[in-house]
Amino acid sequence: MGKKSSWDLWMEQVLPKLDSRNGFMPLRPMRLPSLGEEEEEETAQTKAYFDDDEFETFQGIQPWDRLSVQISIPETFYQRLLEGGELISKNELEDAKVSLNQQRFKKLLLFAGNDFLGLSRHPAIAKATVKAAVEHGTGPRGSPLVCGYTDYHIALESSLAKLKKKEACLLCPSGFAANMAVMVAIGSLAPLLSVGKRPTKEEKIAIFSDALNHASIVEGLKLAERNGGVEYFVYKHCDMSHLDALLTNRKMKRKVVVTDSLFSMDGDFAPMVELAALRKKHGFLFILDDAHGTFVWGKNGGGVAEEFNCENDIDICIGTLSKAAASLGGFIACSKIWKQFIQSKGRSFIFSTIAPVPLTAASYGKLHD
Repeated sequence: MGKKSSWDLWMEQVLPKLDSRNGFMPLRPMRLPSLGEEEEEETAQTKAYFDDDEFETFQGIQPWDRLSVQISIPETFYQRLLEGGELISKNELEDAKVSLNQQRFKKLLLFAGNDFLGLSRHPAIAKATVKAAVEHGTGPRGSPLVCGYTDYHIALESSLAKLKKKEACLLCPSGFAANMAVMVAIGSLAPLLSVGKRPTKEEKIAIFSDALNHASIVEGLKLAERNGGVEYFVYKHCDMSHLDALLTNRKMKRKVVVTDSLFSMDGDFAPMVELAALRKKHGFLFILDDAHGTFVWGKNGGGVAEEFNCENDIDICIGTLSKAAASLGGFIACSKIWKQFIQSKGRSFIFSTIAPVPLTAASYGKLHD
């Protein structure tokens, strides 16, 4: 095991303090019974919920790949798109008067969606989803801290942690919620580590964010700053000289850098190698939002950090299951100690219902397809 970083040492101080204040929130794992299932022997409770032999590897372009991008829209709406006119508002009521059976439709191929790999219509994924729905319904019906943390979710977390080469993983209801949970949790660190009741300016955490980061990061930072434990600074898009100067000039000892890995609107990568070098220089906590890179980039689909061979430089990796995985949910891949802290302080995780079992099964199937 390598030498512990300053952040590792700080986190080791935080959890005992959190526990002493009754602030630690444990997950509640549970096993869901199948419909009509009789009482089983205790030894049978290790039953496998996923049969990896059911999943298939890529065998070239198949008919369902086209179905994942093929849509039909009303002819009237299509004409308005071509004309560049007003799309809804005054036309909405007129369209509503005409039933779908009476309208003419235009077939199109849609490339603006998030189903990057076309997996949403794959038969093996559909089979896994249906099987879970038939056996367990649409549950769970609560937060992971209450009654929503099933063996399906645990299996998916384990697979995602392995993919991202991290100790642990925490599932969230969406990628937006995952980013919010991480930012808000980090914002709650300073009060736990401060000497007095309120953190001084030097005790606050300085977070440095790329100018084009996703809205979920931006909103999370605003909320964390409002709570008083964080000051955040925006550096020019992918400008490492500007970031280096900001890191050098800010005297707070606890620093965090957060960036998208692949910026969806501009299509450019974060300068991963340069960011890794700055991390070694300044010792900051490196958070990567790999929503657009996970399952797409890297030899094993591990994302942009794998593509640039700097997975070990990422402390916390955030991702989504609603893009290349074509399902629903978000995740946070991190160390075990960070997982424990975020599940206790990430309010968008704590107060949200976790993804339904059928969609969790679908996400797992896509990881193993």
